[in-house]
Amino acid sequence: MDFPITLKVKDQPCLIVGGGEVAARKVNSLLQSQAQVTVVSPELCRSLQAALEQQQIKYHARSFAPEDINNIVLVIAATNDAQVNQLVARTATARYIPVNVVDCPELCTFIVPSIIRRDPVLIAVSTGGTSPVLARLLRTRLETMIPTAYGQLAGLLGAFREQVKSRFSETVARRRFWERVLSGSLAELVFSGREEQARQALQAELDNNVAVAARTGEVYLVGAGPGDPDLVTFRALRLMQQADIVLYDRLVSSEILDLVRRDAERVYVGKHRANHAMQQGEINQTLVDLAREGKRVLRLKGGDPFIFGRGGEEIALLAENNITFQVVPGVTAASGCATYAGIPLTHRDYAQSVIFVTGQLKDGSIDLNWSMLAQAQQTVVIYMGLKGVDIICTALQAHGAPATRPAALIEQGTTRKQRVFSGTLASLAEIVAQAKIHAPTLIIVGDVVKLHHQLAWFNLDHRG
Repeated sequence: MDFPITLKVKDQPCLIVGGGEVAARKVNSLLQSQAQVTVVSPELCRSLQAALEQQQIKYHARSFAPEDINNIVLVIAATNDAQVNQLVARTATARYIPVNVVDCPELCTFIVPSIIRRDPVLIAVSTGGTSPVLARLLRTRLETMIPTAYGQLAGLLGAFREQVKSRFSETVARRRFWERVLSGSLAELVFSGREEQARQALQAELDNNVAVAARTGEVYLVGAGPGDPDLVTFRALRLMQQADIVLYDRLVSSEILDLVRRDAERVYVGKHRANHAMQQGEINQTLVDLAREGKRVLRLKGGDPFIFGRGGEEIALLAENNITFQVVPGVTAASGCATYAGIPLTHRDYAQSVIFVTGQLKDGSIDLNWSMLAQAQQTVVIYMGLKGVDIICTALQAHGAPATRPAALIEQGTTRKQRVFSGTLASLAEIVAQAKIHAPTLIIVGDVVKLHHQLAWFNLDHRG
């Protein structure tokens, strides 16, 4: 039986032997634990090279040598050379240094700790000792979600592992085989006690499967919501866990990005005003090119991709090139931010309609139907209006809206950094000018803003 532990590696020297993507995942896990990481390998993959350039790791460009373990508290071997892995394991074990050899449990002296046990499936829950009660509550919740037969399922899959390896030489092909099998009825057969039927079904699937990868991949255009990771939909989360590569915007929070499958490649394509990491046309073509390489591509966008998210532009080129895609809506900023600010977009006493507009056109100008927006008994939600807030407030008043009409600006809505600044069309621009405000922001104009102080429920210490 294994003994579950957690090892504190903060500011401690740890060694990774190997420079491929598997090693990169291990490096990322150690960096998240604030370890001091040294990598030994003749070559580095792209993600590790980036980590080196950002001075996140130390690097020795050569093969492993026993003296590399000197003054190290933890070692992970992640090479494709069995002899090197065995040498690392023998050297570390002889010095009583914890060592893990990827995919070689017989060479490991530590494994991932667990609290919930579905042997051989292990699930760890830890709060770092800060709240045992919380850990116990989380365990109780997880226990109700994970059938006890997961152990039998894992055992069945393990019995077929070598067969699958022999049939599919490429890692991607193997992963897709297992994903397809586990997405079918196999698991339910095991959970219902019909293990022999499950074994026969898995053998038939393996015998009948044609080991040819799809020539063309797929694109998932997914709305990540306005910032709070709890607002991501179940469907979005499922696709985030399937993607091979993700292209994400600056509006996608790090908490949401952490929900993406850990070994998926991440590419930042964010846009600031007049400063684009990747031009829109280049993004569109990249989606096509990656799909043609057979990859499952996740295009992750803040809010909803079809509401001022350029989603229509991106999938248009996919459609022209016969690339399979699907679109997952997200909670748009207007709905999410207004709700978290305690500002209902409609209210029988104040607003019978809602209008969404953008405060910035493609050429950077603001050219809206001001007369329509100035009408009473409606709520106007303005995306990307921070830079032009003074123009917006002035134009609405010039076209008939009273200077006393309530208006609010929400900064980084639905996140812990959310702030709400409320005033009127006459005062909002000055209120905003006096505060140090950072995008993303949302402007709401209408009598419903009067309800903010009464109905605000989230982050009450940051109300304006």
